[in-house]
Amino acid sequence: MADFGPKQGKRRDDSGLGSVIDFLLANARVVIGVGGAAVLAIATLAVKRLIDRATNPPDDDDLKAKQKSLEESWQELTLVKAVPKARKEDLEVPLLSPVVGANPQEPGGSLLLSEASSVVEPRPLLCLTLQEKLLSFYQDRVSISEAEKALGKQLAEDICTELQNFLKNKALDLPFGNMFLSGYLSDDLVSHNHLEVSFMLPLVLEPSLWSLIPGERTVVNNARFGMVKRTSLEYFPRGNSPWDKFMVGGYLSSNTVNDALHKVLVASVNWPVISSMLECVIRPSMASQELKLQVAHDQVHLDITLCPMINAGDKTFLAAALEEPGENLWEQSFYMAEVSQLKDLDASDSGIRRRCLNILKVILENHPFWSKVTTSPLTHIILHLSQTEPDWSETALADRFRDVLEELVQALAKGSLPCFFDSRINLLSHLLPEEIEEIGCTLYEALAAPDLANVLNL
Repeated sequence: MADFGPKQGKRRDDSGLGSVIDFLLANARVVIGVGGAAVLAIATLAVKRLIDRATNPPDDDDLKAKQKSLEESWQELTLVKAVPKARKEDLEVPLLSPVVGANPQEPGGSLLLSEASSVVEPRPLLCLTLQEKLLSFYQDRVSISEAEKALGKQLAEDICTELQNFLKNKALDLPFGNMFLSGYLSDDLVSHNHLEVSFMLPLVLEPSLWSLIPGERTVVNNARFGMVKRTSLEYFPRGNSPWDKFMVGGYLSSNTVNDALHKVLVASVNWPVISSMLECVIRPSMASQELKLQVAHDQVHLDITLCPMINAGDKTFLAAALEEPGENLWEQSFYMAEVSQLKDLDASDSGIRRRCLNILKVILENHPFWSKVTTSPLTHIILHLSQTEPDWSETALADRFRDVLEELVQALAKGSLPCFFDSRINLLSHLLPEEIEEIGCTLYEALAAPDLANVLNL
């Protein structure tokens, strides 16, 4: 479990400020009760972490400290949900209230209004609520017009067609099936910054020659992955399948397929000619592990990811660009199920799950640490929450938004987020321990801040 609480440096003086804070936290419940102590704990622990950073030099025990359990510190955060929310009427302040010294001509300085004085109009409140800021953020920085979406989809379809024709006519050693579009642009999960779309490239494998090995039976022992084994070699030797040339150690190598496709994208396809024909600029990524195209049009920008894929029954596996010993692994994708479930839930109750996801997606992907949390874990948190939170109306956007962030931090503290469709799969397993700690600590501090919207730059 990751430790998002305050660090205890071995060089700290027990009589210093850290000990005072520890004492206050330990006795806060006696003085102000559990609810108040929870709020105090969150605010104080965030400050305490900053103090620790400044006063404690790095030492050899730092890495060991990262592995310590944070269960006790985390109990402080979970208490927040037990604190009753303040009622609106409790927060309202009368527009006209006695003010000492407001009128020096009146005895005692009380504020009096004569019958002849004009009515004082109340000033509009300039401080927007989190709900209002989220709706404004969605309108200004997330949502795009139907015309832009239509243009992006048409441009993506045209590029897909051109690439499909090239692969069928010039790259015969890559016998993919018919390509099709998927991804956020296809499902209206888009943002102003860029339109993301995937080109799905299915490998058509002979059922009698290839067999899927479940991930828990592979070297990585992870249900999220699988390996595709070449079978019947004694009857159908190597060369009977066009995909035999991509075998490594008797298995279909996802890395080898990726490498071959990357060479085609970078060195073979005449992108300048296609760009001129489609009135845009298309640039393939030069990074060896990426199968991406950057498309710049005068009205829209596209981020295209090419995804070699294998269908195995009702499961879909994508080529996973991993280092040894994972060079032959194929990663199970839940994207189609995720999007289908979100759409169905929103349609059944006119919910804002996808809108909430879009906002979270944009906020996290623009942060130096939080961007390591991909959209898929956020989607699964929303699906889990939908089982316990019935209200996904627009008026509940701020509450559900905060709920998702709290659940994410809870999952990071445990180092585990179970997949909604297969609880054996941990959707945070791709993160390093130090990444989990950095993401968890910064999100923890953001939630503890008095103004979450300001911290998130809404």
